[in-house]
Amino acid sequence: MNFFHSQESLTTIEWILRAIVAYFFLLVVAKAMGQRSIAQLRLIDFAIALIIGNIIAHPLSDEHLGLKGSLTTTVVLVALYVGSVYSILRFPRVRKLINPAPITLVKDGEIIVNGLNKARISIDILLEELREEKVEDVKKVALALWEADGKLSVFLDPKYQPITPSTYNLATEPFDLPKTIIKEGKIKLHELHQLNKDEGWLINTLRSQYQTEVGNVLLATIDRKNKLNLFLYQ
Repeated sequence: MNFFHSQESLTTIEWILRAIVAYFFLLVVAKAMGQRSIAQLRLIDFAIALIIGNIIAHPLSDEHLGLKGSLTTTVVLVALYVGSVYSILRFPRVRKLINPAPITLVKDGEIIVNGLNKARISIDILLEELREEKVEDVKKVALALWEADGKLSVFLDPKYQPITPSTYNLATEPFDLPKTIIKEGKIKLHELHQLNKDEGWLINTLRSQYQTEVGNVLLATIDRKNKLNLFLYQ
C-alpha cells in the first residue's frame, strides 16, 4: 500500500493503482454529494472530467513533476471510463448504481418532501426550476422528476396543457424549415439551385420588392411557398 503515501518516485504499477483508487473514490464522493452538485453531467462524466483535468494540470505547472505518471494515470482512467460505460449499457445493476432512477418531486400537484430530501434540493430550488419551465403554480404539475443529470422534467396536468391543433383534430401543413439564401451579405448559391432559382431572380426580387441590394442583407430565408423573409443590417 506504499502508493498511498508520498514518495520520491512511483513505479508504473503504483501509478495505475493510484488512478484506480482515485477513480472509484471520486465516484463515491460524487454520489454522496447528490445530483444537484453534478447538474448537466452524469456521475461518471463528472468524475472523469474532474480527475483528468487535475492530473494534466499539475505536471504542466510544476517543473519537478514528470509526464510519465500523469500519462499513465490518464490512460488507466480512460480505460476505466470506457469499461464503466460498457458496463452501464450491458448490466442493468451497474446502470442503476451509476445512473440512479429519477426522483419524484411533485405528483398530482403535491410536493413530495421525501423526494426533495433524497435529491438534496430545497423548496426554493424546486420553484426556481419550475419557473424556468414556465410553470408558475405547483398545483398545475401532474408529475415532476429530478433526473440523474440534475435536470427537472415537468409534466403538466392535461387540463393545463396548451391547446394544439391535434386537440380538435385540425388539419395542419407539414413542417417546413426555411432555407437560408443570403447570410451576411453573401448569396448561398447552393441553396438557390436546390430551389430551382438563380442569382438574377434573387437580385431582381430584392430590388423590386424590397428596394435593397444583397450587401445590405444580414439574413434572408425562403420557405416552400416562396415567401422571402429579410433581416437587414441596422
